[in-house]
Amino acid sequence: MWRAIASNALSLLIVALAILAGVIAWGKGQYTAEGPLTSAICLRVEPGSNMTRVSKQLERQGAVSNGSIFRIGADYMDKGSLLKAGAFLIPEKASMTEIVDIVTRGGASSCGTEIVYRIGVNRTDVLVRELDPATGSYAKVADFYPDVTGNEATEVPAEYIKMRDASDTRYRISVAEGTTVWRVLESLKGVDFISGSIEDDEKPVEGSLAPDSYEVKVGSDVDDLVARMVATQDKRIAEIWAKRTDDLPISSPEEMLVLASIIEKETGVPTERRQVASVFVNRLNQGMRLQTDPTVVYDASEGRGVLGRGLRRSELQGNTPHNTYVIPGLPPSPIANPGLASLEAAVDPDETPYIFFVADGTGGHAFAVTLADHNANVAKWREIEKAKQ
Repeated sequence: MWRAIASNALSLLIVALAILAGVIAWGKGQYTAEGPLTSAICLRVEPGSNMTRVSKQLERQGAVSNGSIFRIGADYMDKGSLLKAGAFLIPEKASMTEIVDIVTRGGASSCGTEIVYRIGVNRTDVLVRELDPATGSYAKVADFYPDVTGNEATEVPAEYIKMRDASDTRYRISVAEGTTVWRVLESLKGVDFISGSIEDDEKPVEGSLAPDSYEVKVGSDVDDLVARMVATQDKRIAEIWAKRTDDLPISSPEEMLVLASIIEKETGVPTERRQVASVFVNRLNQGMRLQTDPTVVYDASEGRGVLGRGLRRSELQGNTPHNTYVIPGLPPSPIANPGLASLEAAVDPDETPYIFFVADGTGGHAFAVTLADHNANVAKWREIEKAKQ
């Protein structure tokens, strides 16, 4: 009898273990299998949340088929206590394994609301936008002009205050190509989500701030941000100078930076940069003055880069440091912060015979080899200006 009981018990144990093994195998399969999401979602994890709450959120949003398996799997992988607060983009068909990795790896939020402080050549604005996870594109929520030098400030919208105080909002500071150091530093004074200030004796030199988009944390120091801009520009300069073409009329990375800044200010048309570069390279090779207005504007605006009016004859003829109508060769320093494309154009210009160019009314320029052709292009441009007035 006892043998029969023991045999039956052993059989039941074997069956139970087989069932348990099957359940574990099924659970593992569910944990690693393709998820049920038919389109990407944004998962918001509040500070102080836990895997239980997150698993319920994921169930409600249709991202996981079983919240219990999600929690058990996270604990089994020793990630149950590693949950990070933020807003996370959960891609279509993401498995539970992938979702656990997304919400525990840390780093910046990958979706939700983003506040972008945009420093432009002429003005600075603040954009509040929201990522649509289904399309991967941002939609504008609100925007305004902050109270900084050169701006006509507008009222701060309520949406900005609300989003600024949200725990999962991302912050970004964007610097446009062709800004001056003065413009960047003045604009940074109006950022209310970073701290600190740049003293005059710590002011970076012109051209040393890389135009780019920089993610920042609330309360981070402006010194750290500026250091990142300088480091990025230094890296770009070193890498691009190492790839320069032969027989250029520039002999150092510093001269490349000066030339790139002039190219940046002369055209905003990407396809023209190497053509514009070729004109300046041809002029330098022929010993001609560069005769470019932005260098005169830089001195006339006291390094601000924006004059707000036309140049006067006295300014065009003035013996100022950067006036390329008067001085030979390159000016002594950059006139703006050039972007990556202008740096590349400075060391890899098109091969053209052009030594003249003038605006053509389309946003681009008309190029010429001879003075006669250039004068004809100038006459056309003046007619266009006259018609606009």
